[in-house]
Amino acid sequence: MKDRMQLREWLPLLGLTFSAFIFNTSEFMPIGLLTDIADTFRMSEAGAGLMITLYALVVMLMSLPLMLLASKLDFRKLLLGTILLFGICQILSATAQSFAMLMLSRIGVACTHAIFWSIASPLAVRVVSEKFHSLALSLIATGTSMAMIAGMPLGRMIGLMVGWRMTFVCVAVAAFLALGLLLFAFPRVSNPGAFSLRELPSLLQNRALISLYIFTLLLVSAYYTCYSYIEPFLAQTAGLSEGSITETLTLYGASGLLGSFLYAKFFEKKPLDFIRAITLCMTAALFLLAPASHHGALIFVLCAFWGIVVTAFNVTFQGETIHVAPGKAAPIATAIYSGIYNLGISAGSWIGGMVTDRGAIGKIGYTGGFLGILAVLFCFFCFLPLLKPYFQRN
Repeated sequence: MKDRMQLREWLPLLGLTFSAFIFNTSEFMPIGLLTDIADTFRMSEAGAGLMITLYALVVMLMSLPLMLLASKLDFRKLLLGTILLFGICQILSATAQSFAMLMLSRIGVACTHAIFWSIASPLAVRVVSEKFHSLALSLIATGTSMAMIAGMPLGRMIGLMVGWRMTFVCVAVAAFLALGLLLFAFPRVSNPGAFSLRELPSLLQNRALISLYIFTLLLVSAYYTCYSYIEPFLAQTAGLSEGSITETLTLYGASGLLGSFLYAKFFEKKPLDFIRAITLCMTAALFLLAPASHHGALIFVLCAFWGIVVTAFNVTFQGETIHVAPGKAAPIATAIYSGIYNLGISAGSWIGGMVTDRGAIGKIGYTGGFLGILAVLFCFFCFLPLLKPYFQRN
């Protein structure tokens, strides 16, 4: 077997990685611009935060039905059409004259997000040889990390300098550049066959897959209870300046690269221990958020640690979803996973919004931490015992 990937494998994989960067930049951007968007439409930050909640809710509801319809299409055309529509919706977001119009354009973006993240990881492993599947998945996760490193902080800086609308314009331009690269480089990928709705019950009888979904819902809900409101938390509770907030979010994203590296190096050797560590570290970080906010240096360190853990979690379970449901069911299983993940985002941002509305933004870490305890209990007493034979496949 060849030791290096060929250019015909690298180019489409890099195009997918860049697209992942763009899609996640778009998803995370409102978090860094929440205060400015709220000021533009003269509403509270919790009210503007509904944009995050609704976005995640649409992804959750539409991932499966859209992917069931799209599974009949040529994957290359599906990918290119999704990115084109994504770019158009970004322009509509930039020109929105009311919050309702902004919400409608974000719903359009959410629909493209639902399709893209249903096919991104399965396509990444399809365009490279089997030897490089782990590398392909790590690169997709790296695109997500880079969105936090450069995308969200850069979007925030653009928003602070020339207004949040220009941030959406920049994302649209980047999307059209990615479209051009993939139009040139992405090969035709055979469709393994449409997944019928009649086959869905058999997929949902997969106990390993259902356990993965439940665990994801619990931990993601805990995480987004805090992360959805990290920008106002850093400003109001930690008392950081605008520049320090941008630096903190950049450090948070940059540390995600280490999380991707740790996955590639350690997961296959100790999968059960790796998942235990992710769960415990995530929950501990949530509980430490409030105490660390009183010390400038500690909040920087904690956010870096947080970024490592969440990236390790994301790449782990994107990969495992594909392994648990291989073949033509993989895009559908990934679509459901994306829906479950976004249900967690929606639930977490809603819970965080309620805490914030009650003037208790400083306590969102404790709220998320208690949800994290539920994830720990499920992980140790339900999830891992059930999946132990599967995760010990090596």
